[in-house]
Amino acid sequence: MGMFSFIKEAGEKLFGTKEVEQAAASASPSLEELNTQAAHAVRDYIEAQKLGLTGLFVLFDGASGKVTVQGEAPTQEASEKVTLCCGNVAGVNSVENLMSVAEPADEAQYHDVVRGDTLSAIAKKFYGNANKYPVIFEANKPMLSHPDKIYPGQKLRIPPLA
Repeated sequence: MGMFSFIKEAGEKLFGTKEVEQAAASASPSLEELNTQAAHAVRDYIEAQKLGLTGLFVLFDGASGKVTVQGEAPTQEASEKVTLCCGNVAGVNSVENLMSVAEPADEAQYHDVVRGDTLSAIAKKFYGNANKYPVIFEANKPMLSHPDKIYPGQKLRIPPLA
């Protein structure tokens, strides 16, 4: 899938990004430990989404804010959701998704949420029909719990219409 950019300050607060950044700046011996803890927090968050992944491996580099994920996803959709899980975490500004996909399909587009966005407006932009917002909502579950709960800086998956 490649490399994706995200807004570092936006997203789920899974670990202490300030501690990781400070350790990276001082080359403290605890940097490796903090990176490992952050990687485990991201991995646990991904696994909590129940995407059917096997062999999931996550690396985090606090100095650059980069997450690298490996493993196998059952579908293209699951692989793309892994990217979103990683990238929509505070402290992460890029994701390198090296996952293999058991059932490859066309890749989705992505949208960076800005202030004032709604799923209806995003659906109108991508599909020409605001009433198609449930397609975007479903494509971003379980990371989205409600269609009205999106926030600036969040990256959303916009799948092709069937």
